[in-house]
Amino acid sequence: MPSLMAFFKRKEKAPEETQRLDWKLLERSAIALYHKGSVLSQDVAWFRQHGYAIHELDGAKWTTPADFHADAQRALNFPDYYGKNLASWVDCVAELAVPDEGGTLIVFRRYDVFAHAQPQLAQTILDSIESTSRRFLLTGRRLVALVQSDDPRIRFERVGALPVTWNPREWTDADRGMARGE
Repeated sequence: MPSLMAFFKRKEKAPEETQRLDWKLLERSAIALYHKGSVLSQDVAWFRQHGYAIHELDGAKWTTPADFHADAQRALNFPDYYGKNLASWVDCVAELAVPDEGGTLIVFRRYDVFAHAQPQLAQTILDSIESTSRRFLLTGRRLVALVQSDDPRIRFERVGALPVTWNPREWTDADRGMARGE
């Protein structure tokens, strides 16, 4: 059985953990926006120094979904059977290799170009990374995305929003003692 990377330690036991860049970012979201290339480069260097596998993509040439998927397949080493569609993207991101030490970092440069050309797809890509990162964290694996934009005003909707659902033992209306259609 493969060993899993250590979880972050509790703040009381290891206060230095809360000063780590990955902690600071993941505390808010697995997605962080960057404008200045110099700030992005410094943070990418931090992730490299801390054992993260780094995958870099450049959204400047993505005007169609096909452009994005071709580059994503190459940069993220997706298998030949990658379907170059959103469902396949979600499946393959969920299968990304995450090193036992560190984690996996996806760096998107010039994402504003892509977001302008394909706004819904650009939003959905970020949303899927956030959701996958949350699932990875359950097993101690870290997935972070740094998203650089030349537009300092770029905004995205919330990512990773999950519904509040009933627990598995009371999932159906009948499990909660309700008649159908009540």
